[in-house]
Amino acid sequence: MNEAIGVIVLAAGQGSRFRQVAGEDKDKLLADCTGRDGAVRSVIEQVLVSLPATLAKRVLVTTEDRPQVVRMAQAYGFECVLIESTGMGDSIAAGVAACPQLAGWLIVLGDMPFILPSTVEQVLAGMSGDGISVPVLNGEYGHPVGFGSAFGPGLMALSGDRGAKPLFASAKVVEVAVEDAGVLWDVDVPESLIFKPA
Repeated sequence: MNEAIGVIVLAAGQGSRFRQVAGEDKDKLLADCTGRDGAVRSVIEQVLVSLPATLAKRVLVTTEDRPQVVRMAQAYGFECVLIESTGMGDSIAAGVAACPQLAGWLIVLGDMPFILPSTVEQVLAGMSGDGISVPVLNGEYGHPVGFGSAFGPGLMALSGDRGAKPLFASAKVVEVAVEDAGVLWDVDVPESLIFKPA
């Protein structure tokens, strides 16, 4: 798909499991981690730097108590959408509503810093107007996930903690086989800041 695709980074979750271990004042999105390229950056910056500059629209959804995340996103050319909810459904809906006219949306989780840029490109290549493109590692669905324009209304109707999984049931799903353990690796606890794939 060469038409306008937007990327939506979901960065509104509070990371409670991470805070339980690291301390209540520790935001996992701002924690330092060493990326696949060997550079040390915050978790959210690792995510932002892995996304292709060619994407037409860049949106990051977060909460207003994260000014550092907002500044970082703006430095990478993202428009920030601030929401009060931390639910994934609400985040996806707000992100898509900020750019509903696009040909599709790549949904990226802000706490998955180890996805290779080449994997992002493969998922984008699998996108179509009426399909869902998802990376698959050893039979397991990962992230990021690309949704064609046909899913706009469904994505904007999501709410609460319900993610976009229900939309898969009736969709044409393009499974993109990858060898990238980063598609399943999220930073839930401090130990997972160190990438050690099996």
